[in-house]
Amino acid sequence: MPPGPAPLPFIGNLNVVDLKNIHKSLMELSEKHGNVFTVHFGPKKMVVLTGYETIKDALVNQADDFGDRAEIPIFQKITQEHGIGFSHGEPWRAMRRFTLSTLRDFGMGKKTIEDRILDELHPLINHLESYKGKPFDTRIILNSAVSNVICSIIFGKRFEYEDPTFLTLINLLGDNFRLLGAPQVQLYNFYPYLGFLLGAHKTLERNVDQQIAFFQGFFKEHKKEFDANNITGFIDAYLLKQEQESTNSSTHFHDKNLLYSTLDLFAAGTETTSTTLRWGLLLMMKYPEIQRKVHEEITCVIKSGNVPRGQDRKNMPYTDAVVHEIQRFANIVPLNVSRGTTTDVHFRGYCIPKGTEVMPLLISVLYDKTQWATPYEFNPQHFLDANGRFVKKDAFLPFSIGRRACVGESLAKMELFLFFAGLLQKFTFHAPPGVAEADLDLTEDVGFTLTPKPHGVCAVPRAPTV
Repeated sequence: MPPGPAPLPFIGNLNVVDLKNIHKSLMELSEKHGNVFTVHFGPKKMVVLTGYETIKDALVNQADDFGDRAEIPIFQKITQEHGIGFSHGEPWRAMRRFTLSTLRDFGMGKKTIEDRILDELHPLINHLESYKGKPFDTRIILNSAVSNVICSIIFGKRFEYEDPTFLTLINLLGDNFRLLGAPQVQLYNFYPYLGFLLGAHKTLERNVDQQIAFFQGFFKEHKKEFDANNITGFIDAYLLKQEQESTNSSTHFHDKNLLYSTLDLFAAGTETTSTTLRWGLLLMMKYPEIQRKVHEEITCVIKSGNVPRGQDRKNMPYTDAVVHEIQRFANIVPLNVSRGTTTDVHFRGYCIPKGTEVMPLLISVLYDKTQWATPYEFNPQHFLDANGRFVKKDAFLPFSIGRRACVGESLAKMELFLFFAGLLQKFTFHAPPGVAEADLDLTEDVGFTLTPKPHGVCAVPRAPTV
């Protein structure tokens, strides 16, 4: 096994790890123990991988060896190892293949998904205009707008922003992502047999049960109206697949995989993209000179009366660089989601036993000093050459890489560009009155994702261009 800090009885290395900022603790440990090291979270051994070259070597060059999902108690409990994110083996392969194929059928990577996003941009802009330049919190409205894009794919419909059921789902989802990063839930993952002493995972389970009740009710209604000749979304496509597999006794297309795949898509398609957009607007307030350059490029490229389209991105290198830098700097999933080794793995001179939890630390890639000129600064020049042309960077891995990379990557990229450019076309974003740009806090609230601390935003309409 790779070396690491010496563990103490029962607590392992918990004496040198801050459970509220595990990603920062692991970065500090890597400075001392190298790019491959073992850390003991209580009785649980975990191998941590840091740095772009190390993580690429593991997840791409030895993709099969590091291709499983780790067995994480809280996710085992709330997903029962069904769905896309936390299943294993052939059930996982079947669900992932079907999901990718269905997302493409409904426009992911094509112009049709662009239209779905732009259809949601209009009510979002109208909502922001209703504040008339006064401060508001972006969390619920951006979560709702982004969620509606994935809802249009899953359910074949969008929800009104005031819909009480929709708002309940959005709030439950936010609570879950916060709780998943809470120290009590982390301790439950390390000591699941002591769960009765902790409690936070019980709240998480109750929240998931409420979500499940909604989705099951929706499935029930959907099955009554199901028409194989009118497939409107992911759920319809899944029901059609179930019909086709009805004589296959070993099919993976059963109701539990429908439920948990839908939950996976709803969660992943809502939280990460909306959190990135929230960081984006906060960073534009913090750095108005960067916001001004984005405004200038939008005015130059997008004709008056038009909205940004995917095809405009190639003519908007600065805006594209800013969106990429928001993703890199915000670093919203710093720990990645742990992998599991599928066999005894020989890696960089060490032997990692089969079934070991492996954490490819994404913060160590997005903040890798060998890959980025100023890793701890917000700097769009990371993605621009000397002539101002956009430059792809190999170490830009916010969606991870390898077998378990995000299935919705191309959808998220399109959403981020169109929502960000569309909002910047219409508004200038300012801090609330009395708050100086220098006082805007970029310290993150820690959960399963890193979110901005609650803050007010003023969206001031821009004068239309001639």
